[in-house]
Amino acid sequence: MANSASGIAVHDACKQKFLELKSKRNFRYIVFKLDDGLQQVVVEKAGGQDETHVDLNNSLPADDCRYAVYDYDFTTDENCRKSKIFFIAWSPETSKVRTKMLYASSKDRFKRELEGIQVELQATDASEMSMDIFKERAY
Repeated sequence: MANSASGIAVHDACKQKFLELKSKRNFRYIVFKLDDGLQQVVVEKAGGQDETHVDLNNSLPADDCRYAVYDYDFTTDENCRKSKIFFIAWSPETSKVRTKMLYASSKDRFKRELEGIQVELQATDASEMSMDIFKERAY
């Protein structure tokens, strides 16, 4: 199914992996990218439960856009364990303008395919995805 804004489709594996992250908690994060033909969103990497947000940051290229979801676990002030699923639109300043436009125009449609996203984050560099940002946005 193509996205009417950009013509980009979403590969079924994207939804499948996301459901595994959301319901089975098999992954800490998933990185998605546009395939080489810029026709559809595909899974690039799924990080295991033992990986951290640092591993996620290291999985994002410095010069190309990506989408990612991150399962952020935290403990509230009342000592309750909680989890929030973040959607991250990664768009470094150094990526190509056409690529940024494709990712931007496909983002909302792709995000709608992933039911259960609780927080959206837009980032252009690692400082915009620090643990402090996740903590601040989770509450």
